[in-house]
This record gives sequence, C-alpha cells and structure tokens, in this order.
Amino acid sequence: MAGLSVVFVSNYINHHQIPFCNAMYGLLEGRFTFVQTEPMEEERVRMGWHEQERPVYVRCFYEEEEFCRELIWGSDMVIFGGTDEECYITPRLRAGKPVIRYSERLYKTGQWKAVSPRGLRKKYLDHTRYRRAAVYLLCSGAYVASDFHIVRAYPGKMFCWGYFPETRRYEVDCLLDRKGYGEEQIPRLLWAARMIHWKHPELAVETARRLREKGLVFHMDIIGDGSLRPSMEELAAAWGLEDCVSFLGYRSPEEVRQYMEKSHIFLFTSDRQEGWGAVANEAMNSGCALVADHMIGAVPFLVRNGENGFIYEDGKKEQLFALAEKLVEDRALCRGLGKEAYKTISQVWNGENAAGELLKLIGNILEDGKEGTAWRNKQGGGEGKFIKGKMAGAGEKFRPAPCLPAPVLSERRARRLAD
Repeated sequence: MAGLSVVFVSNYINHHQIPFCNAMYGLLEGRFTFVQTEPMEEERVRMGWHEQERPVYVRCFYEEEEFCRELIWGSDMVIFGGTDEECYITPRLRAGKPVIRYSERLYKTGQWKAVSPRGLRKKYLDHTRYRRAAVYLLCSGAYVASDFHIVRAYPGKMFCWGYFPETRRYEVDCLLDRKGYGEEQIPRLLWAARMIHWKHPELAVETARRLREKGLVFHMDIIGDGSLRPSMEELAAAWGLEDCVSFLGYRSPEEVRQYMEKSHIFLFTSDRQEGWGAVANEAMNSGCALVADHMIGAVPFLVRNGENGFIYEDGKKEQLFALAEKLVEDRALCRGLGKEAYKTISQVWNGENAAGELLKLIGNILEDGKEGTAWRNKQGGGEGKFIKGKMAGAGEKFRPAPCLPAPVLSERRARRLAD
C-alpha cells in the first residue's frame, strides 16, 4: 500500500501490542507511529511490562503534543483505543476523517448496566452517533460486538480483533516431545494470573483436590501473587495438596512462558470480567491444552471446543474438573489439543497476520471512502457465524480470524460453545 500512513493512539505500549506494531512498522516501511498518551502505571512496570527502550515508532503525546496532534490529523488512518479521553481524535471525527477504534467489552460486569441513562448518553456521544460515519470498530473479545449492538453502534462495521503477545516459532513436534506424554511422564498443569476474585484461583486448587480424590498422579504449578494468595495456600494445605501443588508467587513474563513450555494443561478460570486474556494466546502458542471459561473474551475467538482446547460453561466447575481429569488420563488427546492450539496461534491469531489483514481492511475503507460513503462489510452486517472468511452454514464450525466481520454473539448463545 504505497504511501499509506497509520497512527495508533493508546494509553501506553505494552508487550501485548508490540508484535502487532512491529509488523505494522515493517509492512508500512516506517510509515507507522504509536502515540502513547500517558506513562505506564507503576504496577504494570513491576509486573515486567516495561520496555527498557522505546521502539523507534513510539512518540509520547505528553512530550511532543503539537507533533503528535499533527500526526493524528494528517495520517491516512488512525487506530484509537485504550483511553477514555476523546480529545485526541475529536478533530478527525468532526472533519469526517476515518477512524478505527478498538475496544474490549462495554459491560464486563453485566449487560444489565445498559439501562443506565447516564451510561447510555456517554455511549451515544462516543460511539452511537457515528453509526453512519467513517468510524469502525475492532472487537477485542467475542462479546464486544454484542455490547455495542445493544447501544446501536457501528452496524456492519465491527470486526474480530484481540491482543497479540509475542508468537514464538517452534518445531511443534519437538516442543511436544520435550514436554513428554508417555506413561512415565507426570502430567503438569499450570495456572497463572493475579490472585484476585474474578480470576478464580480457588478453581485451580479445587481442580487439584478433585484429581487427587480420583487417585490421579499429577503436578500443578500456580503462578501469581495477590490478595487471595494466603487463603489459597491455606486451602491447599487443608486439603493435603502440598506434594502436588506448588505456589510459585510472582514470575516475570519470560519465566511464565518457560513454565508454559513445560506444561501439558493450562487452566484459565477467569470469569466475564476478563475482556480478552492474552495468557490464552501464550499458553496455546506454547502447546498447552487449554481448559477455559466460556465467558473469557478470547475464548470463543481462539478455542474450538474439543479441537484445539476445551471450553467449560461459566459457573459449572464440575465441567472444569471433568475436562482436566480427561486430559490427565488421555495423554494422546492432550498432545493433540496442544498441537492444534499451537497452529491456531502460529497461523492465524498472531501480530503479523493481524497486521496484514488490518491493512487489507484499511485499504477497503479508504478505497470506498473516495466515493464519499462509509465502507461496511457486505456479509451480513457483522452478525452471524463465519468460516474461512465466509458466512458459515448450518453445522459448520465458528472460525473467526482477525478482521473478519464480528458476530453479535449473545451470552446465552455462547453457552453452547461448551457443548
């Protein structure tokens, strides 16, 4: 796309965005800029998100305000998200210049909040009033389109998106061979997150208890720190799990990846408040068989139940326990899911592929924009199921990919993903 310039405006760059941004910078031959609007939070820095040196394409609005304003105004396309402050793109919106927003869910704690008059006014001002304008939405999670559909925003202009942490390239069979799946190999389970209530670390401990009660041999590593850690350690001790459960505390992102490369099964037990959950990308990229709650934003996009991982219905922990047990007992199944999980990330849900698909989408938007109309997807107005870039027919699998039209996936309908 000769001469195309793109600016990505967000609060700060982090390791979930850098692979995508690197790819954009390369594909656009340097005509890509990430405008950072605020310094990274200290908590994130302590968690290992801080980059020692800024990538060459990062410019900071709070250091070069005039320069950044000119970039945002003059670029062919602006990608905007990660901050509630609209002032950065207001001039473009008023002038009718194209903008692509990206967003996680509006209603992480429940769609019932859509009845709030104050909240609806804010959604109207930021989103709904642009339903017919050249403003588009990248849905960073499978339930985003449903939330925005409630407020009547972006009809036919919503597309599948996500977060894209580093994708590591392995010889997948060698990776799996190193893990080992023979009878002599003890199955290794991993849970990694902050120990807070909506991440549900207690489900990992309860899973270990259930596996022990079934007489199965295994080991579970639990990585993370937080307010619930003391109670989780007490719970494991009360159930006599000290010999099969290790609490490892905080580990750097690199150390977490090393544990993933050794683990067979990854438990992802967050609830609906997990807007995306990049740990799913990382675990699948590491060849783990993922067992995940259906309400996690990434799960309906990344996981095909029984093909490249397992999905359990939110709130039904017995399903979680049964799936973990199945994987511990069936080594061949565990390996097969891990291999397909790796392929999903290495072939589809990675920063390089996402960048290429986004540039195609931008090209379509800008080409149609020359005719004076906002471009919108012609395949069903952003609703329905999609497979390999087309609408899926009856019985076909739900196979979303970056920049395909985002289905309006209701929470009730999504429960069937765990079937």
